[in-house]
Amino acid sequence: MVRVLMLCLMLACLSACKPQPKEAFEATDITGADFASGLSLTDHHGKPTSLKDFKGKIVVLFFGYTHCPDVCPTTMSDLAQAMKQLGKDADDVQVLFVTLDPARDTPDVLAKYVPYFDPRFLGLYGTEAETAETAHNFKISASKQPPDARGNYSIDHSAGTYVYDKQGKIRLYFNYGASPATMAHDLRLLM
Repeated sequence: MVRVLMLCLMLACLSACKPQPKEAFEATDITGADFASGLSLTDHHGKPTSLKDFKGKIVVLFFGYTHCPDVCPTTMSDLAQAMKQLGKDADDVQVLFVTLDPARDTPDVLAKYVPYFDPRFLGLYGTEAETAETAHNFKISASKQPPDARGNYSIDHSAGTYVYDKQGKIRLYFNYGASPATMAHDLRLLM
């Protein structure tokens, strides 16, 4: 009986020493992707900005436009909720909103729109050529639709979100509709 108990105790100790599986990301892990390597745009304060400026922080990067009726405000709101769920850890995260509509999304417009969701969020813009080059580098599809009689137009665009780790390496891709809880979970894993 004592031998059986000792054997059970030994087996329990050995199984406790076995490495536990690492918690998995809920987003798509794109670590090592050979695209989305960088950008050079201007933030809504007028400061030239690149991904290198945020080394030491997790960077969450979303492409959209301020006149978007649904996808963009929903994603920005979800990101703001994820930041709230992170609590003080949110200070280690920088959310960047890259406009696909530099004609309408001026620095003033971005300065009102982007920080509305969270004062730490930054809006980025460039010329038409810089915007097209950046979108191409990130494999973002964007198509401006013909304007209506009043000159209003929409832009059909990719709706996912990229995440970079604190070393500036691309790591994750959130599909549109990822919940704030999913985002907060994966951002915590990168911290």
